[in-house]
Amino acid sequence: MKRLSTVLSVLAVLCAFGVLARAEDAADPKAIVDKAIKALGGEDALGKVKAASWKSKTKTTIQGNESDGTSQATMQGIDHFRQQFEGEFTGNTFKVVTVLDGDKGARKFGDQSMPLDKDGVIAQKRIVYITIIPVMVLPLKNKDFKLETIAEEKVDDKPAVGLKVTGPEGKEFKIYFDKESGLPVRTIAKVPGFQGGEVVQETTFSDYKEMEGIKKATKVVARRDGEKFQEQHVTEFKVLDKVDPKTFSEVD
Repeated sequence: MKRLSTVLSVLAVLCAFGVLARAEDAADPKAIVDKAIKALGGEDALGKVKAASWKSKTKTTIQGNESDGTSQATMQGIDHFRQQFEGEFTGNTFKVVTVLDGDKGARKFGDQSMPLDKDGVIAQKRIVYITIIPVMVLPLKNKDFKLETIAEEKVDDKPAVGLKVTGPEGKEFKIYFDKESGLPVRTIAKVPGFQGGEVVQETTFSDYKEMEGIKKATKVVARRDGEKFQEQHVTEFKVLDKVDPKTFSEVD
């Protein structure tokens, strides 16, 4: 009887250690990132995506007014990016192009174009990596990004594990991953507002599909300060062998 009691005590300790180990593993930022990378297709597949482009149908809401349009984005790493929006707002057509070329950038609205100043470039770099990280996740393994686990939350009524990420410029954002699948499901970040200052943008990612060897969220919904802002439905995603440098340096 004494021997049986001893065996049961040992098993209890081992089970407790197993639970503790799993809890610690789940709370380890590296484990969360590795699981996400695997869920998206694996490090080899993601590592091959040096450059890519995607197209989306969009619905943008500003001050209660909705605008249907299209978006096209091209990325190369996390510091070369081009995004173009076209649509109609309150009966007027518009086109906005923003480019980031390393430490330079520019924006064109309609026929007016202007270079981004130093602060504008920093802000655009942040927007770009917040956009790309949920697609690739691999940049989170870069030493320029500091990771810290945060409390779990529910995203679409499903548990999600979270990370607080401090970027190269010292600003933070949060990213959540579905606890079961590991896929990115939400980011929360402060971004520049249309009227100056910053707004809190919450973006959710869903409807993942296999595209070009990786899993890509085809529905992306953003809210700003709790209000509807934009919904994107990705219609095309392509991995590119190379990109013309002018793509990131010209807004015409």
